[in-house]
Amino acid sequence: MGPESGLWHAVEGRSASVPVMNFVVFVNGVGLLFSAALMLMDAAIFPATRTLFVESALLTGFPGVILALASASRFSEVTRLHGFLLTSSIWVTAALAGAVPLAMFGLTPVDALFEAMSGITTTGATVMSGLDATPRGILLWRATLQAVGGVGFIVTGIALLPVLRVGGMQLFQTESSDRSDKVTGTAATFALATLAVYLGLMGLCAVFYAAGGMGVFDAITHAMTTLSTGGYSNYDASFGHFTGSYLQWVATGFMLAGALPFAWYIRAWRRGAIASEQVAAMFKTLAVVIAVLTAWLCWSHHILLPDALRLVAFNVVSVVTTTGYATTDYTLWGPVAQVAFLALTLVGGCTGSTSGGAKAMRWLLFARALRVAVRKVHAPHSVQQIRYEGRRVTPDVLNGVMAFFVFYAVTASILSVILAFLGMDLVAAVSGALTALANVGPGLGAVIGPAGNFEPLGWAAKLVLTAGMYLGRLEILTVYVLLMPAFWRETHRAERQV
Repeated sequence: MGPESGLWHAVEGRSASVPVMNFVVFVNGVGLLFSAALMLMDAAIFPATRTLFVESALLTGFPGVILALASASRFSEVTRLHGFLLTSSIWVTAALAGAVPLAMFGLTPVDALFEAMSGITTTGATVMSGLDATPRGILLWRATLQAVGGVGFIVTGIALLPVLRVGGMQLFQTESSDRSDKVTGTAATFALATLAVYLGLMGLCAVFYAAGGMGVFDAITHAMTTLSTGGYSNYDASFGHFTGSYLQWVATGFMLAGALPFAWYIRAWRRGAIASEQVAAMFKTLAVVIAVLTAWLCWSHHILLPDALRLVAFNVVSVVTTTGYATTDYTLWGPVAQVAFLALTLVGGCTGSTSGGAKAMRWLLFARALRVAVRKVHAPHSVQQIRYEGRRVTPDVLNGVMAFFVFYAVTASILSVILAFLGMDLVAAVSGALTALANVGPGLGAVIGPAGNFEPLGWAAKLVLTAGMYLGRLEILTVYVLLMPAFWRETHRAERQV
C-alpha cells in the first residue's frame, strides 16, 4: 500500500477534506473503545479480576465515546499530516488505556504507564515482580497489550511509515506496494492476509508450547508474547521457568518467525518466492554470532556443546528479535558476551515484522553506502549505484536511512546522559537507553539485566525509559517531526482551508 493507492495524499498545494485534528481525535476515541472492549473480554474470562476490568472499561470507554461522537464526520481523504499526528498519538492513547487496569491493580501511576508502554511497544521491560502469584486476568492483560502492539506495528511499518517517508522506509513499498510487487488485490485484502498470518503463527506456537508440557493458559499467553516479539512472561524467571530444551528451541523458532517480514510470508505462500535480502542478512548475522558465542561459552565455561548452543541461540535470538525473553543471566558469561549482547541490542529484526531495533534493511543499506564511500576515495569519478532487492536505491531513501542512524545515536546519547544524571551507573544507563530505543527489554547490570527488572529505578528514570520506548517504536523521526514549527504551521494552514 503506497501513495498511489489513493488512501494517502501529500498536503502540499491542496487542502484537507476534513479538519486534521477531528480525524485524529476520532481514531483515538475509537482506540479507547477498542481497549475497553478488550478489558471486558478479560473480565468475562477471569471472574477473580472481573470488577477491576469492568471498572477499567468504564473509565476507558466513556471518554472514548465522547471523543468519537464529538469528532465524527465523513472522512474521504487521509493526508500525511493525519499520518504523523495519528501515528504519534495513538500509541500514547493505547499506553494510557493499558495502564488503567494496572493502576487499579495496585501499581503506581508511573509504574503502570511504564508497564503498559513496554507492553504496547512490545519492549518487554517490566517493573512487576511476584508474577508467579499474579492473578491470571492481569497476566492475560499484559500479554494482550503485546499481541495488539505487535500487529499494530506491522500495520504501522507496512502502511504508515513508508508513506511518511520515515528513515528510508519508503523503500519497503517494494515489498508491499500495489504497483511494484502486488501480492494481494487491495490494501484491505493485504491487511487481512497479514492478520491471518499473525494469528495463524500465534495459534501454531501455542499448539507447540502445549505439546511441550505448558498449561493451556501459559501456552496461549506465551504464544502471544513470542510472536509479538514482546517477551512478557508469567514468571519472574522469564522463559527460564521452563527448563526443557524442547520448549526453548520452539520459542527460538517462533521468535524468529515474528522477526520476519509479514509481507514475505504472504509472497512465499502465494508465489513461492522466498528470496529476501534482509531475511538472508539477518539469518547470516545470527548464524555467525551464535557460532562464535557458542564456541566462546564451551571454551571459557566448559559447557557441553548442545547446552551451549541452546543457551546462546535462545538468548541471542531473543535480543536480536527484540523479544527480551531470558533463560539465564548471560551477563555472567564474561565481558566478551556482555559486549556482544550490547552490540546485538542495536541490530533488530526485519522491516515489516513485529520486532524493533534499527532493522536489517537499514543496516544493509548503511553497509553498502559505506562501501560506496570507500570506493569513491580511490575512484572519485566512478559511478556507484546502491541496489536493494534488484532495485536502485534513490538518494532520498539513503538520506532517510542516514538521518535515522544519526537521530538514533543522538537520542541514545541524550537518554544515557539523563539516566546517568539520575543516578544509574554507566553500563546500566547506556544499556537501558539502548534497550528502550530498540524495544528489547532487559539491559545489562545487576538491576536491569536479564536476572532483574526495572522496579528499583526511580520514577524519573522510569519516565525517561518510557519515553525511549515510545520513540523507538515510532522510529524516532515520526515523533521528532512534531517538534518542528513548520509542521504545525502546515497543520494550521490545512485546518483553515477546510
